[in-house]
Amino acid sequence: MDVPPAGDGTGPGWLLLIYRVPPEPTRLRSTVWRRIKSLGAIYLQNSVAALPASAVNERALRKLRRDIADMSGTAMLMSCSVLAGETEVRAMFQTARNDEYEEIVDKCEDFLRQVQKEYDENHFTYAELEENEVDLVKLKNWFAKIIERDVFGASRRAACEQSLDRCEQSLEAYAARVYAEEAEGQ
Repeated sequence: MDVPPAGDGTGPGWLLLIYRVPPEPTRLRSTVWRRIKSLGAIYLQNSVAALPASAVNERALRKLRRDIADMSGTAMLMSCSVLAGETEVRAMFQTARNDEYEEIVDKCEDFLRQVQKEYDENHFTYAELEENEVDLVKLKNWFAKIIERDVFGASRRAACEQSLDRCEQSLEAYAARVYAEEAEGQ
């Protein structure tokens, strides 16, 4: 299915998933909600989710539509343009991305506190370094996922990048200290 551009020519258009899942068991609704959120979709109202049109988003929503049908639910996937309210829809999408970026910034602060705790407790081991490296990789992967769906350039991206840079610098300094401590111990 080729997705037509938005009617006003300002964007790629939108994909709408309108769905209904059985009320019981409640885990079905929460499963669908989590999947929609993981895609970066916004809710326009209950059971109506929107994503900017793209081949990737279309594939993901088609799969979700099949999964909803497997849950004995119903779902329709539509391609559309916003005739009125495009600014509001984009703003909702931007707010969602900014919230995600802000969540990473918060996790970066946690990361920096954890590295500082290692200094405070004089823990300069390869095990601690590896654990912190894994945590930073997770943050970077999460950031990459948000960038993929940030098609309109949310304003908090730069602050998030700066926070991740601080984490990287902190980890590099910690690694240098771990290596120095290891060299002294030999």
